[in-house]
Amino acid sequence: MAEQSVAWGEVRRTFQQIWGYSDFRPPQDAIVRALLEHRDVLVVLPTGGGKSICFQLPALLQSGLTLVVSPLVALMENQVQELREKALPAATLHSQLPPPQRRKTLQALERQELRLLYVSPETLLSSPVWERLCQPNLRLNGLILDEAHCLVQWGETFRPAYRRLGAVRQALLAIRPPGSTLPIAAFTATADPAAQTILRQVLQLQSPQVVRLNPHRSNLTLRVKAVVSEGQRKSALQQYLSQHPEQAGLVYVRTRKDSEALAQKLGDRYRVAPYHAGLSSRDRRQTEADWMADKLQFVVATSAFGMGVNKSSTRWVVHYQAPCTITEYVQEVGRAGRDGNAAEALTLVSEPTGWLEPGDRQRTNFFESQTQILQQKAQRLIGQIPPSGDVRDIAQQFEHGAISLSWLHSAGQLEWVSPFQYQLTASPQPPSGLQASASQQMHQFLHSRQCRWQSLLVAFGFRTEAQRLGNCGHCDNCDRYSRKALKRPTGAIAR
Repeated sequence: MAEQSVAWGEVRRTFQQIWGYSDFRPPQDAIVRALLEHRDVLVVLPTGGGKSICFQLPALLQSGLTLVVSPLVALMENQVQELREKALPAATLHSQLPPPQRRKTLQALERQELRLLYVSPETLLSSPVWERLCQPNLRLNGLILDEAHCLVQWGETFRPAYRRLGAVRQALLAIRPPGSTLPIAAFTATADPAAQTILRQVLQLQSPQVVRLNPHRSNLTLRVKAVVSEGQRKSALQQYLSQHPEQAGLVYVRTRKDSEALAQKLGDRYRVAPYHAGLSSRDRRQTEADWMADKLQFVVATSAFGMGVNKSSTRWVVHYQAPCTITEYVQEVGRAGRDGNAAEALTLVSEPTGWLEPGDRQRTNFFESQTQILQQKAQRLIGQIPPSGDVRDIAQQFEHGAISLSWLHSAGQLEWVSPFQYQLTASPQPPSGLQASASQQMHQFLHSRQCRWQSLLVAFGFRTEAQRLGNCGHCDNCDRYSRKALKRPTGAIAR
């Protein structure tokens, strides 16, 4: 049964005692209230907006367990360490834990000694954890999805377990007393209107309270520079690095191969390391730690780098190659300037036609073809699998079986009866145009002459705020407009 609501005075006192802040920063208070009222919530809050406090505080104010589904070990361990330093009952379970620590955490889960348990989607649905969560006497207060945009993004780092999370609530409530509740809250820094719709549908959110803040950052200058050859792209990066000596930054590339090659090329002159999903967990953690400690000036990374790594003194982000989507772009440029001081984000792009330097076009075509191949594999799977079955069986019998089932779910050709059992349906809604339209949106943004912050606000559904902003004054397009205005003869009329 739902607990009696906590008095707001007690909420504020606990907030002050644990975190030391005198009061909430809007909209933190609205999110905390909604979770204490056992409501579903969808939160889109820019990086550095204090999202974790919004679900940690309600969890600590209630008896019972709050599950936090998080994509990265580093992200989970950082938050749990901070909570434990405050002597708060939190833990994490993941594949890299030593067996004794894993057993100790599972025992604490059984004894209901925890208020917060951080898990990956795969760990949540693993037998040892799921069996314990299915104990009817275990009190559950909520399911939190942190970095929820991971559910929406397709690519080499996509995790099919995310698509099964929408069936978790019904399965857990089915074995609990009548009247039990399990609110779901999805938190992300980047979700455009289409991504918000997908999150609502996949997680089966019930009349969620939606809390959104626009992504505009007045201290972050956005710039795009066109290059006409791969040699010019390398020269532009070298020139930029020479203009920012000893400043902490990040260089983003699209492939593991480029991460390794570029880091090696720059290693003679700079303190730099590659970072991508193909490296061992140990190597990735060491690179994160070295960058945080300023042993590295910057990292040459794929999109695998960023979540859970919060270095407020990051002064710049360079996209050596443009990201595929606006969501990725905002997520990655948001690593810079979190301390509120001036920061820059530079994106190097092929000239608009892509004929002189076809690198961007080739990369976009490659990722789109990979998506099409995945779709084709998923469609072939329909003719080879039973109309209903268990995802664990399919994953063992077919290569990429679990990912194919997730694709069929996104296409409306499959529904999850439980987190493990699927049922094929006869109402296909092919999503093949989503990736293509996202690529087109990104291309238009990069080659537009409009204010870049205005364009981003419109893309994320903040059209009124974009109109109110006008020309931001801190992007290359606005700078170009200002220079033209200064050169215009007195009395000339802009056309």
